[in-house]
Amino acid sequence: MMSTIVIPKMQKIDYIAKEENLSGEYEINYFSFKNKLHRLIWGGVYIIFFKYSPVPMFGYRNFILSLFGARLGKNVRIYPSAKIWMPRNLTIGNNSSIGPRALIYNQGSIYIGNDSIISQDVTICASTHDYNKRDHPLILKNVEIGNRVWLCAESFVGPGVQVFDGAVLGARAVAKRNLSSWSVYDGNPCNKLKERVNNE
Repeated sequence: MMSTIVIPKMQKIDYIAKEENLSGEYEINYFSFKNKLHRLIWGGVYIIFFKYSPVPMFGYRNFILSLFGARLGKNVRIYPSAKIWMPRNLTIGNNSSIGPRALIYNQGSIYIGNDSIISQDVTICASTHDYNKRDHPLILKNVEIGNRVWLCAESFVGPGVQVFDGAVLGARAVAKRNLSSWSVYDGNPCNKLKERVNNE
């Protein structure tokens, strides 16, 4: 049975929204000056203090991320080469990890639950564009990753996707729709292969 994932909304002060629809997606005209300044400062801190820090210094990197608004649980392990676009749009539960060179492209918010593994070179993208409109506006769509999820190496999770508890997304697989709980997916676009055994 699918569990409900609750994710906090972005603060509207971060951007100028042209429209908010019922599903919580935001069509963006432009980001605010405050947003741009925050990202500029974060980019400098990331390069100087985060990206080249020794791998075992997980607590140190968590502290830096929390200074920029990330909400992190206990024993979170984020590798130094992981790239996080906007820390304050990131929420991670206990005992979860983000592997080397993973891209957390969180213009919209990204929530990761407890005991989940985001493997090396994974991309999670929380935004897209409306290609049917002339000005090609940016659309923010929150991404929600549940508990005990495994996103395997080089997999991709697209905007607005919910990955429910216990789901597995295979290496280089692409998820553009919700993934059911305790199921294994693979392929591009991904298809369900089988049920995953829940040993707890």
